[in-house]
Amino acid sequence: MSDELSKLPPNVQERLLRLQQLQQTLQSILAQKQQVEMEKTEVEQTVAELQKTADDAVIYKAIGSLLVKAEKPKVTEELVDRKELLDTRSTVLARQEQRIRSQVKEAQTKLQEDLSPISQPSS
Repeated sequence: MSDELSKLPPNVQERLLRLQQLQQTLQSILAQKQQVEMEKTEVEQTVAELQKTADDAVIYKAIGSLLVKAEKPKVTEELVDRKELLDTRSTVLARQEQRIRSQVKEAQTKLQEDLSPISQPSS
């Protein structure tokens, strides 16, 4: 493959490299987005469970490998704040994903244009 790659013109090699970088960036963004969505779901479920408990219930929250007694209103507030932060992060990642997908599509189109004269037999 690298032998075939070296036969391509330098500008085509650069475009191909750029396309590969964009695809890697997209994969990274998708992984981050998935992680944020999982954490968001976990926070939402935790808040839902907290709402089912009595206001004077004993609540513990994890800090590292410790469980520390905490007040329900404070824990709820922290979780709501965390969810808002995750919502914002999710929005930012969605915008990045959209922008990178557009760049990938554009790079693929340009690469196909560059390669089409090469792949077509001359008459």
